[in-house]
Amino acid sequence: MKKLFTILFLAISVSSFAQTDEEQIKASINQVFDGMRKNDTTLIRQVLHPSCFLKSIGKNKNGEVKLQEDQIIDWLKSVGTKREGVILDERLLSYDIKIDAEMAMAWTPYELYVSDRFIHCGVDLFTLMKTDKGWKIVGIVDTRHKDNCKK
Repeated sequence: MKKLFTILFLAISVSSFAQTDEEQIKASINQVFDGMRKNDTTLIRQVLHPSCFLKSIGKNKNGEVKLQEDQIIDWLKSVGTKREGVILDERLLSYDIKIDAEMAMAWTPYELYVSDRFIHCGVDLFTLMKTDKGWKIVGIVDTRHKDNCKK
């Protein structure tokens, strides 16, 4: 009986320290933005799947809706370039996370600031995959606009 209580206690203790999938997904996403603020692309790369894509949906100058694809390597170079007094600060306002087995998506409204100056708002849509090394981001699609921001 004593062994049973010990095993039960250990199981409860271990499970209370384990992160849920949702917490792990949030941590992966937050690591991207921590890396942006620090210009640390190594930190960002740790949570990106090697085939990660980056796309934006928005309107061009003529008001036509367009899909723009950015090369992740170009984005990482830009983020990794330190500029005196410039801090890229994308602030997530909330998380709506859906999970199915090894796939997840996170809808995250955000506001982007550069050195405390508001630039735009929008939504980041993350697609993630659960691997043996944790949740990896396989794709990011965002919107960007200056109107209808909660700011």
